[in-house]
Amino acid sequence: MEKKQKIPTEQEIREVLELRHTKPVQEKLTRARVAVCGLGGLGSAISIALARCGVGHLHLIDFDCVDLSNVNRQQYALSQIGMPKPEAMAEEIRRFSPYIEIRTSHVKMTPDNAKELLSDADYICEAFDAPEEKAMLTGLVLEQLPEKYLVGASGMAGYGSGNPIQTRKILPHYYLCGDGVSEISEGWGLMAPRVMICAAHQANTVVELIVEGACTV
Repeated sequence: MEKKQKIPTEQEIREVLELRHTKPVQEKLTRARVAVCGLGGLGSAISIALARCGVGHLHLIDFDCVDLSNVNRQQYALSQIGMPKPEAMAEEIRRFSPYIEIRTSHVKMTPDNAKELLSDADYICEAFDAPEEKAMLTGLVLEQLPEKYLVGASGMAGYGSGNPIQTRKILPHYYLCGDGVSEISEGWGLMAPRVMICAAHQANTVVELIVEGACTV
């Protein structure tokens, strides 16, 4: 009979993170509240990266369910097909971060509910696929929630060099990651490597903002 592995305590995990990051840095990460809007290729990778860093509070927002077509670039298992993406992502995160505070919203974000959904977040990751959803969220945050930090994405399609993907500071509280030009076309879709590079830029920007209060780009 297999011996069940003992799950480390919250304190044990915290001590390891503090050893890696230093206590002052980890305290900032633990207090941080981040909303991830869209849990596809970008959002699922962003969520996992932030959780592994020890960000203490995540709000995972998506209206979709996991589909077989998602697994070429999204951080889900085949066993999770059919699950709401927020619940599936929370399940994946709790495999390695069982004590994180996760809020899930299986709902489509609209101009009517976005402000309420984002009320408890200090940092917002825009990780939508559709341009109109990106524009809606960006406009709403900049106009109605200007005190919050917004980190968005534009341009990550294909399989070419990842070097053009970078982070740009657009406004004092608005950062945009990606190459800014690549679009989906025949034979030039979204593939895991470039999507994950862009997601890493977004997660890295959020971490820098949490720790330093500003991002150097």
